[in-house]
Amino acid sequence: MLNPVCDAFEARLRAALPPHVIKAAEPRYLEEPRGRYEVKSGLMALPENVAQVAQIVRLANAARVGIVPYGGGTGLVGGQVAPDGPAPLIVSLERMNAIRAVYAQENVLIAEAGVILADVQAAAEVVERLFPLSLASEGTARIGGNLASNAGGVNVLRYGNARDLCLGLEAVLPDGTIWNGLSRLRKDNTGYDLRNLLIGAEGSLGIITAASLKLSPRPAGEGTAFIVVQDPEAAISLLSAARAELGDGISAFELIHRQGLDFMSECLPDIRLPFAHNPEWCVLIEVGLARGLDPQGALETLFETALDAGWASDGLIAQSAQQRRDFWSVREHIPEANRRIGSVSSHDISVPISAVPEFIARAGEVVARLGPFRVNCFGHLGDGNLHYNIFPDAGKTRADYLQERDIVKSAVHDLVHALEGSVSAEHGIGRLKTGDLEKYGDPAKLAAMRAIKAALDPNGIMNPGAVLALKS
Repeated sequence: MLNPVCDAFEARLRAALPPHVIKAAEPRYLEEPRGRYEVKSGLMALPENVAQVAQIVRLANAARVGIVPYGGGTGLVGGQVAPDGPAPLIVSLERMNAIRAVYAQENVLIAEAGVILADVQAAAEVVERLFPLSLASEGTARIGGNLASNAGGVNVLRYGNARDLCLGLEAVLPDGTIWNGLSRLRKDNTGYDLRNLLIGAEGSLGIITAASLKLSPRPAGEGTAFIVVQDPEAAISLLSAARAELGDGISAFELIHRQGLDFMSECLPDIRLPFAHNPEWCVLIEVGLARGLDPQGALETLFETALDAGWASDGLIAQSAQQRRDFWSVREHIPEANRRIGSVSSHDISVPISAVPEFIARAGEVVARLGPFRVNCFGHLGDGNLHYNIFPDAGKTRADYLQERDIVKSAVHDLVHALEGSVSAEHGIGRLKTGDLEKYGDPAKLAAMRAIKAALDPNGIMNPGAVLALKS
């Protein structure tokens, strides 16, 4: 049983730490981007080093006070806000924001958990390297949170998720022990992989305080194209041809539906859209090639192949760096247009790539039977991750569909499960999807997860209610 933060616990924190580390939480720490969870008030700690994090965790564990680790606050499944249960302590890593070291020849960068993702990317660029994790919130998301949620983004096709970009961690375990695991090794078979246990655990098994990150050489030449495809089946055929021709040279392959472009026309008229008339389906392709290879020519050849095969009917290949940025601006603003419209139910799902066309067709039929909705389907086709979002019919708002939200979500997730997919592709479980994990998760896996949680965090202080639901 957890205890709430109380005056006596706050006094112990203040006695053990510098006075500026403990303070009342500002409103921005008490809510999450989609407005589904919020807390009235809270106490927070802003440690400046791992020793202070360890001291905070030791005191919380002794007092049985819950801890909610806080990164950039950009998570979309409520992992950073605990509205239920005894009032926890919020621990923000934002002051731990140093790039500790860069080993360019090893392609390794060591960053503290509070470093903003865009700053990790910039530090890699200084030494002519690439940190390829890239997502819409990279200007505010922090690397500790990216690792805790195993973030995905647009470059997973080539470089993998956050998990694949991490060599080692420094972390504070639930009893306050510091794990010094900042390895720079590519090969290390010395027992259980604690790194991969903490990555994706969303702060429920410990607090990540620093990471050894894997860098990559920067491609010598890059190219970007929008190609209008006949349908999702044609998009998959084009993806297969692109990979056969260019292998790992394909960095990103994004599927975009007309509805997302229409929303942008409606809500973000200043964003320049690529085509005079929004196509039903198109793909955004990014290639990055080694020195001596021509990305422009590669995209032209790919487009010709798509035309000859009947997969594509139109296309644009970026002719400048600015045009490349403009193309990506379209993709990056789709979530903002979605937010302005206001979804009834949003789904971060994945299915086997070959099942994507079947999912899209069957999901459209399922949703149509539930009522008049608009569907915006877009996402990372190269790794089977779709954002399948349901919106009010024209002239209505999400408030008109409050009774239908759970019905729509269950219908979509049931189909995903039937197709051997996942109801959480890259956003995590947080608090929003704990019920889904219970419903669709393999019983053996769930039992193992609970056993691991009980072994490492017997008092249940680490992000209580996230990933694994609190027992009533």
